[in-house]
Amino acid sequence: MTSETDWEVPEPLSTHDVQVDDDTAITLRRHGNPDGPRLVLSHGNGLAIDLYYPFWSLLADDFDLILYDLRNHGWNDISSLQSHNIPTLVQDHDKIMDAIDLHYGDKPKVGIYHSVSALISLLSPRKGRDFAARVLFDPPLCKPGRDHREFEEAASTLSSISRSRMARFKNREDFAFLLSFFPVFELIVPGGHDLFAMTTLRENDREELYELCCPPEYEAQIIEYAGAFAVLVDFESQVCPTKVIGADPTLPFSYLPTLDLSDVFTVGYDFLPDATHFLQLEKPDQCVEVMLEFITPIIGR
Repeated sequence: MTSETDWEVPEPLSTHDVQVDDDTAITLRRHGNPDGPRLVLSHGNGLAIDLYYPFWSLLADDFDLILYDLRNHGWNDISSLQSHNIPTLVQDHDKIMDAIDLHYGDKPKVGIYHSVSALISLLSPRKGRDFAARVLFDPPLCKPGRDHREFEEAASTLSSISRSRMARFKNREDFAFLLSFFPVFELIVPGGHDLFAMTTLRENDREELYELCCPPEYEAQIIEYAGAFAVLVDFESQVCPTKVIGADPTLPFSYLPTLDLSDVFTVGYDFLPDATHFLQLEKPDQCVEVMLEFITPIIGR
């Protein structure tokens, strides 16, 4: 892979809109091999699942991939800020699982989630019953106590930073150039900054500019909720095999610190050395390798 890598996300095999409430539809997209085992994938706060193409493209030959963006992200239109919260995202998650089975046929699903979408899956009252297995990349987890206070302080700082983000750009190139100056994105794959711009900006024809698909105030609001809901995760209540793949715990955190891993040992846990919170964008090959080691004995291939 060279520094001149150009990532081009292919058109999906099909799309399907799921009406999760009166004002909000979420677009499912199918990629990959419809005859393969089914993987369901979503993304982290402020991002888009198409941004993870360097990761999920490695799975397209063998797996039936169902992708979706969280509400107010990616392909989806912007709806109410008031309803943009973790309880609503959990409700969306469960409605999306039902819609996948209804529209694409009911067969075993493996959930592949990153960050806030992983937290959402863990908070679902179904406790993982929708899945044959799940792989959760670096979910924001922390229990009450001293570490949780640090988690909350980090969330407060990060939400303030998110609210102050520049949200509108003359062109995608300006945004990609800006990303190249942020240390938090310095490890992502070659060509990743351009892919970031292609997948997390939408064109505003009326004003002849580009703007973030997920507005900064929406991203910040989810961060503010994170601490209150991270403490509610109970791994012992989950009913499907689950593996957590974390960032390198010795590196400075780039989203929120996963400081208390005691509960993680009730499920599988691993981490990727020298990878940050954006590990699927930094080390896609290694992420796929660790993921397959876990799910292959469960679902076969």
